[in-house]
Amino acid sequence: MNLTLKVWRQSGPDDDGRLVRYQIEDVSPDMSFLEMLDVLNERLILAGDDPIAFDHDCREGICGMCSMMIDGVAHGPQKNTTTCQLHMRHYNDGDTIVIEPWRARPFPVVKDLVVDRSAFDRIIQAGGFISVPAGSAPDAHATPVPKLDADSAFDAATCIGCGACVAACPNGSASLFTAAKITHLGLLPQGQPERGSRARAMVEQMDEEGFGGCTNTGECTAVCPKGIPLDTIARMNADYLRASRKSG
Repeated sequence: MNLTLKVWRQSGPDDDGRLVRYQIEDVSPDMSFLEMLDVLNERLILAGDDPIAFDHDCREGICGMCSMMIDGVAHGPQKNTTTCQLHMRHYNDGDTIVIEPWRARPFPVVKDLVVDRSAFDRIIQAGGFISVPAGSAPDAHATPVPKLDADSAFDAATCIGCGACVAACPNGSASLFTAAKITHLGLLPQGQPERGSRARAMVEQMDEEGFGGCTNTGECTAVCPKGIPLDTIARMNADYLRASRKSG
């Protein structure tokens, strides 16, 4: 396939940035999206140009690093798919593809398609853990967990922290990410002692980072590569309100 790419190029946080057009030929439909960018970068380097900076690591849909807007959609057109799992067979010869970084104030652009998502780290640091004595692992049956709670906790724990929810939200809200991290601990017996304080600390840190408020548009769940459901936000809000009443 022969494709036209319009890629956001920005040399640093203080640069205005712009879309740059590239022509790329002989793209195999079996390539992943990131492999296609690798080929483009190899050609740019051979031509003496600066390669396009983009985040990547595992390339298996696990790490959440491959964050980019593709034709205005976080991670591209395929549902429940990260950018590294998107393959070029979903495109046609002659297509034009626009590639941009996440757009959110708490995610400043570092270079080109790379953004600083350390705001997520600070939300986790604010309370995304449980305080338990260290020691040997307990027997699997020592602490019974209802099946529905275990399933819901596991679903929330699949969040990879990619930031697609923030990029897609018209308000730039991190509610789905924060709710997933609160929920997967709050549903388990080990997370109950700090359930309220955890919710308060993480929600308040989310607000401090400058993320917008949730208005339940549902754009976040539509692009989440792990399909985190919207009801996790309702559970987070309930935990936060309950903890706020108790402390007040």
